[in-house]
This record gives sequence, structure tokens and C-alpha cells, in this order.
Amino acid sequence: MKSPMFAAGFLCAATMAQAETPVLHVLTYDSFVSEWGPGPAIEKAFEAECGCDLVFTPAGDGAALLARLQLEGAKSEADVVLGLDTNLTAAARATGLFVPHAGAPKLDLPVAWEDADFLPYDWGYFAFVHNKTLAAPTDFKALAASDLKIVIQDPRSSTPGLGLLMWVKAAYGDQGAQVWADLADNIVTVTPGWSEAYGMFLEGEADMVLSYTTSPAYHLIAEQDDSKAAAVFTEGNYLQVEVMGKLKATDQPDLADRFMAFMLGDAAQEVLPVTNWMYPAKVPAAGLPKGFETLAQPVKSLLLGADEAEAARGPALEEWRAALAR
Repeated sequence: MKSPMFAAGFLCAATMAQAETPVLHVLTYDSFVSEWGPGPAIEKAFEAECGCDLVFTPAGDGAALLARLQLEGAKSEADVVLGLDTNLTAAARATGLFVPHAGAPKLDLPVAWEDADFLPYDWGYFAFVHNKTLAAPTDFKALAASDLKIVIQDPRSSTPGLGLLMWVKAAYGDQGAQVWADLADNIVTVTPGWSEAYGMFLEGEADMVLSYTTSPAYHLIAEQDDSKAAAVFTEGNYLQVEVMGKLKATDQPDLADRFMAFMLGDAAQEVLPVTNWMYPAKVPAAGLPKGFETLAQPVKSLLLGADEAEAARGPALEEWRAALAR
């Protein structure tokens, strides 16, 4: 029988060991940490090599991350934020909460990457996903002229929702307000985030849903279902690059750098295409998963620069609000 003194000593040692284990807090979006998302696999793989405790904190959809940071400021518990995109990096940088990253390997992106504060970890093109039995429109004007019902996400809380605003703005400029006015009666509802919208589409509540050209890969690879497709628009499809950044107030700066480097290594980049269903920022040695070669490719890539997107965000949001309020 072990003595009470032994038990107390064992408990003390265990407590000290736990206290000495560094903890890295990563603020991200809900779907990243879901049981089917990349979070669980990445957490397990990183903890196996870092000797640390990786804690993901979900905060709604992508655009909600910035709102939370702006609210919490330097008091945020997060060390790394993962899930912003280039439509939000100018606003995120303006908070003064981020510090430059430690550098990146050569990346496999469709655009050159020169941002000193934010590192990409995956990317994709926005598209309206539909069943292949549907005769899909080939541009926004044809969509607006149709009687098709679509589900989109709120640009104030969702990066795909904001991406759609930037897509319309990049394609149509000052004509964006009219495009939204014409699209208004096609919109079944606006959801807070991507998961809710995609779920409604799968339940048959809409003909099309704002998602990505890579979304059909999920159905093909995970479900052996070849019934979904992504519409390629003649005016172009808008590019999303998802990024991560290190917070200035982190008490684990080296561990934060290590995590961001890990996210660009093969262990993470192999996971992202088949859990986050996006293209990897750096193609792993094993290449892209079988099935990705079947995905639709945009005829034209649209992307507003970070500062240009920030300047366009307010006016585009007002155009969207005015159209949906009618």
C-alpha cells in the first residue's frame, strides 16, 4: 500500500509536469475544428513533435475571427489566428495586434505571396455548387435572370460571404449594386457561416450554394458521389487565400513560429485537401489527392489586393444590404 506522502508527491510531480508543458492557443473557425475538419489530425500530429498542448478555439466563421480580435485586442488569449483571408488582412494588420512571420518556403499559389505578416496555408476559388442534373448558369447575370434558388453566407461573419461581395465588385465594379438588386429574389436565405449554408443545399432547400470549386472533391473522395459540380463563370471566379498570423501579445512566440512552419509542411498540407477541401499552399511530396484532377478550373482568376479589398468592403456591404432590404 502506497503512503499518503507518496501519493501527494506523485500528484505534485504530475502537476509540475503539466505546468511545464507549453500551451499554444490557436483561434480559428468552427469547421476547421469539427470532427470532420483538419483540426483533430493537425492537433495530434503537431503535439507528437512539439511536446506541447495545442488548443484550438473556434470562433464562428472566418470573418468572425477579426471581429473577435478587434473586441478582445491585446487581451486575446490566442497566440496564432488561423482562418482570415486576403479580403481581411488589411483590416487585421490595422489592429496592430500582429507581428511579422518567420518566413515561408516556396509556395504553390496562383499568385505571388509577399505579405510580411500573414502566411497562407490553403487556397481555392469561390463557386456556386450544384447537382450535375442542373443546367447551371455561366455568369451572375444569367443566375439573376433564372428562377434558381441560392443560399449564401453573411459577409459580416463569413469569409465566403465577404468573398462573394468582392467577387461581384471585382467582376462588375460600379455595376455591383444592380447585380445585387437582380440577384435578391434568387436568395433563399443568408446564413452566418458556410456549414449552415452547405447543409441547407444538401437538404434540398436550394438549387445552388456559395462554396468552392473544390467542394465536389469531398463528395467524390469521401462519399464516392460524383453528382455535384461547381459552376465556372465567364466573368471569372474569385480566389480565396486563407492565412494565419502570429499575435504580438503571444507568450509562446517560438512555438507559434514552429506551428506556422508545421502548417506548411507535408504533415499538415497532406491533411488539408481531404479535410478542409481546399488546395494546399505548398503541394506535399505525395501530390494532390486522386480526384482533384477532375475539378472545374476557372477561365479567369479574380482577386482584389488586400488594400483594394479593404477599400471596397464598406461600399460593397452597403450595396448588398440595400438590395436585400427591398
